[in-house]
Amino acid sequence: MWGKKKQTRAGLRLGKIMERKELETLRDRVPCAAVLEGAGFAIDMKESTRRAVKYRRGSEIVIVIHEGRGWFDPLSDVKGDVFGLVVHLHGLSFGHAVERVAGLISVSMRQTSWPRVTNIRALGDSDPNATIQTRWAERRIPWRGSAAWSYLRSERSLPAPVILAAVRADLLREGPYGSLWAAHFDDDGAVSGWEERGPAWRGFATGGSKVLFRFGAEDALRLCVTEAAIDAMSLAALEGLREGSLYLSTGGGWSPTTDKAIRRLASRPGARLVAATDADSQGETFASRLRDIADAAGCDWLRLKPPEEDWNDALRARKIERRKS
Repeated sequence: MWGKKKQTRAGLRLGKIMERKELETLRDRVPCAAVLEGAGFAIDMKESTRRAVKYRRGSEIVIVIHEGRGWFDPLSDVKGDVFGLVVHLHGLSFGHAVERVAGLISVSMRQTSWPRVTNIRALGDSDPNATIQTRWAERRIPWRGSAAWSYLRSERSLPAPVILAAVRADLLREGPYGSLWAAHFDDDGAVSGWEERGPAWRGFATGGSKVLFRFGAEDALRLCVTEAAIDAMSLAALEGLREGSLYLSTGGGWSPTTDKAIRRLASRPGARLVAATDADSQGETFASRLRDIADAAGCDWLRLKPPEEDWNDALRARKIERRKS
């Protein structure tokens, strides 16, 4: 009798092991892209990088990472694997999500395992295993005529005084292959990572953490929150580096550390939180979050919407208009 019970228990354990192996096989064979494309999402090539591919469906956004095996929602803290993605999108139980993923094997086999993003390449840190602070310190500061300076002046239309002000504040570095690095700092003033921008790609420091890019007076009470460091500098240029303003960037995401940092700034007596996010659905979502933070902190709130999709587009449009006049 005992022998039969032992055999039955052993069989159950073997079944669970086989089940786990099958789940791992499904997870490896069905990329998140297959789920998203079947649900009507499309790749946003402009906002995608080699390591993180952005998918949109109306106002919904999902970022696919880990070569298609993982994902996260930049507007919340939700993330997971392909099974979690099905649960998130369709509200299914885990068991039904597994069935849905299994049904996508034939679809996924007809697709590439990881979408190619044209002209996107790894930025090639000299030593990606070094600390964030070491990698930042090893990079050169931009100078007049350098690759990063020329990128900001020629392609982004930022005026020299604004670039120089950012350089003097130690916010910028020369990245590889003519790219720009724009630092994010934590509440203790330490570099936590950097936004990477170049003529054909965008990304964030490998191993870094998004907190806030901070440009302007440290003790400012007018807090202008944008979605990119270049937008923060562009708004500063459009406003003539307005006195008493701190121009901020979330780096296109909304991490818990970003949320905490903004709440700390908004708690300053007399603070005004300016939602200077993009003029699109994601920008409106971020603006709504900023209003909630302002309400919780008891500070003033203002929605400042760019006349173009973002503040750099607005800055470049102004430059074109001035040339015409």
